[in-house]
Amino acid sequence: MESLKDRVAIIGMGCTQFGERWDVGLNDLAIEAAYEAYQDAGVGPEDIQACYMGTVTAPMIGVGGTVVADALKLKGIPIIRNENWCATGHIALIEAVMAVASGAYDVVLALGVEKLKDTGFPGLGTGRGMHPVHEARRTSPGSFALIATRYFHQYEIDPEKGKEMIGKIAVKNHDNGSLCPKAHFHNRITLDDVMKAPIIAWPLGLYDCCGNSDGSAAAIVTRADLAKNFRPDPIYVKGFGVAMDSMLPHFRPGFSWTSFESLVKSSQKAYEMAGIRNPREDLDIAEVHDCFTITELAIYEDFGFSPRGKAREDIDSGFFTLKGGLPVNADGGLKCFGHPVGASGIRMTYEVYKQLQGRAEKPERQIKNPRRGLSHTFGGPPQLSAVAIFGNEKG
Repeated sequence: MESLKDRVAIIGMGCTQFGERWDVGLNDLAIEAAYEAYQDAGVGPEDIQACYMGTVTAPMIGVGGTVVADALKLKGIPIIRNENWCATGHIALIEAVMAVASGAYDVVLALGVEKLKDTGFPGLGTGRGMHPVHEARRTSPGSFALIATRYFHQYEIDPEKGKEMIGKIAVKNHDNGSLCPKAHFHNRITLDDVMKAPIIAWPLGLYDCCGNSDGSAAAIVTRADLAKNFRPDPIYVKGFGVAMDSMLPHFRPGFSWTSFESLVKSSQKAYEMAGIRNPREDLDIAEVHDCFTITELAIYEDFGFSPRGKAREDIDSGFFTLKGGLPVNADGGLKCFGHPVGASGIRMTYEVYKQLQGRAEKPERQIKNPRRGLSHTFGGPPQLSAVAIFGNEKG
């Protein structure tokens, strides 16, 4: 299999304000993100040769590429929509990267957009499994709560101490999100706030769960050999990996509940393409899918950021904070920045892109001398994981 490392670069990105955007519609969000990306790349809609877009909940107005065609007035080019649960934005971006790497196009737009608040679906009403008996009453928080309780049991952690452990992830992500102008939430919280918050599905309380948001994000990709014609500091695609389980793994004999095969395999594929041997040391920033605090913890171990059963030590030491060895979710993650499903993967890449260029919105947010970063989303059922790795230098 031929590697795509350093063959494609991102030359512009855009991201809307995330949150309860009752003031705008789906088309407005797409325009807001796309035109920031155009300006960032120094291109216009006339330069776009193809568009790959992702949205999950859009009704008939979102069928195919209608949203992009109508909102952005892109005519006479392919506009291809995908819907892959929470990994939708990453899939759109990876499709755009592959289209450029194939030689079919030179300048391509990847866009994710979602208007969750208008659907009327609460967070408790999504994420249920497809089995008519075993899964019909399980909510998304309920499923991920099972991961937490099993983790506590497997590693002999007192339940209250375990709840404190994942609560520290919520505190970290709220601290980070409070510094991001475009984040949905800007409130700092304490561990005491997390511990006393209303329980959604024990041990997950209100602050352990991400909110439903509206938002959009966009990226302009081109051939790496053309990238510096557009800007002096393009961000190069180092590698990516996608893995899907063929069935809901919860039903498999021996499923551990503390590790997901799709997480492990998608990260390994991305590491192989990017030449990452020790992700804990080789990466300078990671944006991962923290739909719940326990999800972020599971990803630490499945991605090789922490040894198995040792994530607690890294959480307690501050290893994943902005000033730590590997900052994770520097913009607040899904927990605080927000989770408009189809847009999230590209939004997470937006943070990596800005950090690698040294252009975080506030100096106190900027990570010191980053070279390589990872973005990731994880959805289902069944479980689907998408990972992408980027760098600010070739080689």
